[in-house]
Amino acid sequence: MLDLRVLRVQVFTAAVSLAACISCGSSGRGNSNRGSSQANSETAPAITITVGKSESRDIASTISATGSLIANETSDVAPKVAGKISNVYANVGEFVAGGSVLARIDDRDARLRLAQAQAGVKQAQALVRQAEARIGLLNGGKFEASTVPEVRAANANYQQALAQQKQAEANEARYRELIESGDVSMMQYETFRTTRDTARAQSRAAKDALDAAVNTARQNNQAIVTAQANVEAAATQVAEAQQAIQDTVIHAPFAGYVSSRPAAVGEYVSSASIIATILRTNPIKAQIQVAEADVPQVVIGRGVSVEVDAYKDRKFAGTVSAINPGLDPNSRAATVEALIENGHNSLRSGMFVTAQITREGGSKAVFVPKSAVYHDQPTQSYRVYVIQDGIAKFRGVQLGIEEGDSYQIISGVEADEIVATSGLDQLYEGARVIY
Repeated sequence: MLDLRVLRVQVFTAAVSLAACISCGSSGRGNSNRGSSQANSETAPAITITVGKSESRDIASTISATGSLIANETSDVAPKVAGKISNVYANVGEFVAGGSVLARIDDRDARLRLAQAQAGVKQAQALVRQAEARIGLLNGGKFEASTVPEVRAANANYQQALAQQKQAEANEARYRELIESGDVSMMQYETFRTTRDTARAQSRAAKDALDAAVNTARQNNQAIVTAQANVEAAATQVAEAQQAIQDTVIHAPFAGYVSSRPAAVGEYVSSASIIATILRTNPIKAQIQVAEADVPQVVIGRGVSVEVDAYKDRKFAGTVSAINPGLDPNSRAATVEALIENGHNSLRSGMFVTAQITREGGSKAVFVPKSAVYHDQPTQSYRVYVIQDGIAKFRGVQLGIEEGDSYQIISGVEADEIVATSGLDQLYEGARVIY
């Protein structure tokens, strides 16, 4: 039994010794690797990069304020005509181009009204042709009363009556002379006088008939004008029916995003029903509350830079577009509106913004190219590598405003320093570089 315990102690001691040896070996190799890494760093090949230069610039003084984003324009789109929705083409969140179709209303009734109106036009045109034919005006001829067949016939009768009247008057005059000389009897003269009086009466009747025919022709011509007016009225009804068909198609008033679409297929809507709500968000509008003391320094057209919590590493530029002339009696602040470029729809209506509004005056600041700033995602920090005698020097920096292709460096880099603008992910403190 004693020998067994001794054997166990010996085994345990051997195991401990073996573990100690392994540990020592590992430690020795670790030291060897660190030494090897340091040696490799010193002998590593130079990294090829491009460089830029930090520079000092004048920056404007700014007014700090807060506010909210709202859509530049909001439109509750409603149909022009009532009816049942047959199709809906837009959904919430979709971008729609200006003039694109949002929905359609069943147009069968409108098409029936169009067919009826077109038939009315044809009927009115037939009445025009009928009225023209009545007075002999075909193919759009010009109206002349004397060319109307009824007028021509009445005029011929009148001319014939005039001729007969002249002949009867001549006979009466000749026989009147003969009766005075006693060559004819009074009975014979009375016959020719009666014939003269009859011819005069017939001539007057023919003249009245001619005047009546002319008046009738003129009335028929006026009937053509009336018929043509009826054609125009029927054409107006056709245009109205065509417009009614067009109005069954509901278009987007401008390009934007659909924020609401309460209507659905099969639903009956009126001109007061909202089919969809469209938001124009580029540019988007920022409503900024500016303190009373700063209001006189805000001018329309001045630059504005805004930040939102959703994009902490970005700044969005815009300009002041409007200044409310009144102040809020509670906060003593004025509402200033600014239009912010939002081409990628990154900014959304309702977001809280922190704004910087430029004003008169300014100061000096250091700027570096955007390509010189490396964003370290794990630590959410920014760094710049300054190049001194061909060696990269690590600088942790704090960014300021964004200006064109440059960032303001609040701390970490001085003016007129050479900075790396490429290969930043390969650089480290003390790395050799060539450029």
